[in-house]
Amino acid sequence: MIESPLLPRIAGYIGGQWSEGSARPITVTNPANGEVLAEFPGMGENETLEAVRAAEGALVERASLEKRREWLLKIDEALRANREEIGRILTMEHGKPWAEAQGEVDYAAGFFRYCGEHIDELGPRTLEEHPKNCTWTVYQRPAGVVALSTPWNFPIGMIAKKLSAALAADCASVIKPSSKTPLTMIALFALMDRELDLPAGKVNLVMGSAGAISDTLLKHPSVRVFSFTGSTEVGRELIEKSAAGVKRLTLELGGNAPFLVFDDADLDAAADNLMANKFRGGGQTCVCANRIFVHERVAEAFAQKVADRVAKLRVGDGLQEGVTIGPLIDENAVDKVRRHVNDAVNKGAKKVAEGDAADLPGTFYPPTVLLDVPGDALCTVEETFGPLVPMITFRDDDEVVAAANDTDYGLASYVFTGDRERGRRVIERLQFAHAALNSGTGPTPEAPFGGMKQSGFGREGGIEGLFEFVETQTVPEAD
Repeated sequence: MIESPLLPRIAGYIGGQWSEGSARPITVTNPANGEVLAEFPGMGENETLEAVRAAEGALVERASLEKRREWLLKIDEALRANREEIGRILTMEHGKPWAEAQGEVDYAAGFFRYCGEHIDELGPRTLEEHPKNCTWTVYQRPAGVVALSTPWNFPIGMIAKKLSAALAADCASVIKPSSKTPLTMIALFALMDRELDLPAGKVNLVMGSAGAISDTLLKHPSVRVFSFTGSTEVGRELIEKSAAGVKRLTLELGGNAPFLVFDDADLDAAADNLMANKFRGGGQTCVCANRIFVHERVAEAFAQKVADRVAKLRVGDGLQEGVTIGPLIDENAVDKVRRHVNDAVNKGAKKVAEGDAADLPGTFYPPTVLLDVPGDALCTVEETFGPLVPMITFRDDDEVVAAANDTDYGLASYVFTGDRERGRRVIERLQFAHAALNSGTGPTPEAPFGGMKQSGFGREGGIEGLFEFVETQTVPEAD
């Protein structure tokens, strides 16, 4: 069982108090070795209704911009001060290397800091014009109770994107983390309980069956915004179920990110960026490269450069020194990567690199590089969510743009070329909301991030993200 000063109780949090569940138990295991980290009762409809009532009560008294700024900056400070221990908890329940987990804590802190520093964007604005002999003032009011549902792959990063903007808007939140990685969220609540003077019910934590909790939140009239990060399949269900209540949704859904390497690209830089992008979190991110398109003239050379780098990766328990890639979240994830590799090889792909994950006790899959992957391979149409690098060759710009866009998803994309103008022309044609040029970087707190097409709608981060949880009220006052 896990022990930590940031886990005083393994429980939910409702109305400013730690709260036990009464539903089916939740068991949290370490994917690196299968050991049980925690077992506790889950929560369901009754606890969710209690959390919504607590959130309603917290909305009665409004907080000033300055008070909200204070909360946000205190969370930023608390996260950074406890980055090592939060990172350790995160590594134990997710598997990613400890150094990477600490980097995620820093990333999360950045959202609270950014919202705190830019919260004045939510202040009232008076129009210069005086139409209809009135002074017009535009206010940003809290939308109400908001539901925040987060996935397992970024246990602290994903909630930071949502909660920072919700607190900035002065909303009250009911938060539902993944049952696979709830401990990092509990640690965040322990910090907020200890360090902040939030009104009781301002933040509430319910952990349990996603269906029971989400359905309760979607049906409740006081829940006005539902923010979800996860699969497109679940996103579609949320859209349907939210229709009756005309609720606003912010959805960051699946991805199928293309990574384009042209023949004039700096191949070493492209390979370095691909490694940092692809193997973050073991390849279990919606923004990591899923389809690597390489010009036929440089495909062999680029594949070898990536293979040389993959050979240096060390697979293992993320808490062990020197480990650079951890386990996958569970056996289902391992099975999916294996199925994608076997399918591509059976259809003619060539395996040019495979790491070593032998004799490891957890849910590991060796990082693998494939070349000459056919366009109909499963890994080109499904999101692998694992350490597989499938390389597909192309001949010209039009061909690769068409292939890159040949997906229902539009979350992230990456273009590498020595000709920046060419890169900008290609990006203009790509149907992806995040389109990096000569960089494999993902989102940052300072810039808006979200999806096109079936990768969702709404934005998190940047000035745009500040407005996801507010309702705009216009007040004309007679002169």
